[in-house]
Amino acid sequence: MLGRAIIQGFIETGRNFVGSYYDPERLTTVQYPEQTLPPDEHARTIPFLVYDGDDPSQGLRCTACTICELECPPQCISIVKDTVKKPDYLGKMQLQPKVFDIDISVCMDCGICAEVCPFDSIKMDQVFALSTGDRQALLLHKEQLAKSNLYFRQIHPGEAAAIDAARAEQKRKAEAKKAAIASAPSGFPSPLP
Repeated sequence: MLGRAIIQGFIETGRNFVGSYYDPERLTTVQYPEQTLPPDEHARTIPFLVYDGDDPSQGLRCTACTICELECPPQCISIVKDTVKKPDYLGKMQLQPKVFDIDISVCMDCGICAEVCPFDSIKMDQVFALSTGDRQALLLHKEQLAKSNLYFRQIHPGEAAAIDAARAEQKRKAEAKKAAIASAPSGFPSPLP
C-alpha cells in the first residue's frame, strides 16, 4: 500500500517534469527585459494619486486628511495641507494637499495607505522597474504621483468600475437632494415691505 503511493507520486512528478518542457502554458520563464508578462490586476507596487478630469490640480481626489500619512508603517508619506479650498465632485469645498510626497526608497508597498483612504484617492500602481542611481529621483512629488482615473481604470478595471459606480450614485443623491431643497417651499413668511 505504501509502495504504491510512492510509485504514484513518482509518476505524477515525472509527468509534471516532462510536461514543463513542451506545454506552452507551463513555460513560466520569460527572457526579461525583452519579454514581459502583463501584471495581474491585483499586483501592487508604489502608491499614486487619482484625479478626475483633465487637470490634476483641479480634479485631485485627495482632501489632505492625512490618514494615509498617519497609518503608513515606514512613514514615507509627507502631506502639507493647502489653505485654499476647492470643490470636490459633489460640490463641497474641500482642502487639497499643497505638498504630497512619497519616498519610494522607504515605501514597502504594503497598500495600507490605499486601504485606509476614505476618498479613494490613493491607489497602488503596477510600475515595477524603479531602480535608479539617484536617490533624489526616488522622492516623488504630487505632480509625479497624480494619474488620471482613466489610467486607474486600465490597471485595475474591476476596482475602478465599482468606485466609479459608487461615486456616481453619491453624486446623483446629492443632486437630488439639492433639487428637493430648491423646489421645496421655504416655510418662512415673506418679509413685509
